[in-house]
Amino acid sequence: MTRKIYLTLLILFFAVLLPGSSHAADRLKLSSTTSTDNTGLLAYILPIFEEKTGIRVDVIAVGTGRALKLAENGDVDVTLVHAPAKERSFMFAGYGVNRRPVMANYFIIVGPGDDPAGIAGAGNAVEAFMMIREAQAPFISRGDESGTHTRELAIWKAADSNPGGARWYLETGKGMGESLAMADEKRGYTLSDQGSFLKYSDKVELAALFTGRSKLLYNPYSIIAVNPSRHPHVNYAGAIKLIEFMTSPEGQKLIGDFTDGSGNVLFEPLVIKIPSNAQ
Repeated sequence: MTRKIYLTLLILFFAVLLPGSSHAADRLKLSSTTSTDNTGLLAYILPIFEEKTGIRVDVIAVGTGRALKLAENGDVDVTLVHAPAKERSFMFAGYGVNRRPVMANYFIIVGPGDDPAGIAGAGNAVEAFMMIREAQAPFISRGDESGTHTRELAIWKAADSNPGGARWYLETGKGMGESLAMADEKRGYTLSDQGSFLKYSDKVELAALFTGRSKLLYNPYSIIAVNPSRHPHVNYAGAIKLIEFMTSPEGQKLIGDFTDGSGNVLFEPLVIKIPSNAQ
């Protein structure tokens, strides 16, 4: 190998590896929830962002707790999550910057169509959980520190209950799709975000039994850039571009237009309200 060829290869090698290289600037690591991934939203919206900016987005789909931990460690550049209390703690600790609301839907309680615990007649989500507890009907918990699991625990707390360890209370430690599948198999109940259930409803024999629109079931999502003062290597410029896109009129319209196979809207845009027929 000649000296000239060797130097050329060496330059190319460092151009790929150095955090400040153009290669790094053209890639973005996003940690997000299983709901945004399983519903197909990210597969729908990110290619449009990539085409507009030339930035490829690598998605790590996990529960919100894990997604925030990856961001805290500087293992990703930006995170899209849905657990407001955990997000506030993350921001207060200085791990994130430029937190922006993006979209929302509602949590719902799903279960067997014959509803053995009778929760369809419940007055609110807390009462529904109490009815499940009294009936000792199988309840499937994600048990993964996700936004959904966090909200489930908040409802149990409001019901003055701690069902952990009960024979009827089962934890999957997995995402929403797997948890819905187990609830279907066990003829049990579970808490799901509305979008994921709509996406999986044709794969399970579960029914949406309690769908009240209360504050306790409200499910907002936020996007947050990792603080570059904590982790100088992160692609902060790329993170800001993604945040701007997701909260722009174009990004918000894409979110509002995203539906399941039956035409049901899975997420409501929070920043800009745009009619679905807007041009």
